[in-house]
Amino acid sequence: MKITGPKTTINASAETVFEFLTKPANIELLLPEDKISDFTSNSEGCSFKAQGGITIPLIITKKVEPTAVHMNDGGKGPFSYELVIYINAESGDKCFGYLEFDGDVNMFMKLLVEKPLTNLFEEMTKKLQEHFFIDKL
Repeated sequence: MKITGPKTTINASAETVFEFLTKPANIELLLPEDKISDFTSNSEGCSFKAQGGITIPLIITKKVEPTAVHMNDGGKGPFSYELVIYINAESGDKCFGYLEFDGDVNMFMKLLVEKPLTNLFEEMTKKLQEHFFIDKL
């Protein structure tokens, strides 16, 4: 199952956004506070409980400075997946980015997780944009 989040312009350089996203603790700032709990992080990744009690690990597996951050479930998720955050430089101090999710799920699981994951990625994209807009004021 593939899900591509919305593409959005961010008021920061690609390098600044890349640096922010490669610090796992910062992922908490992008998550909807009312839909997650038990967030933990270390230098390699983070994990949190989503609504419904499912623990979602995000382990950084590859950094392509400053254009992409690759994460996966580290073998500890409810199913195998990879999440890639792409960052593309634009003119000046702006970039655009988006999330791409690729999960190995059966048809039943797809029906359960596709809409919540799509909503989560939309929320994360919006919060990333807001984080850098607010920091610029």
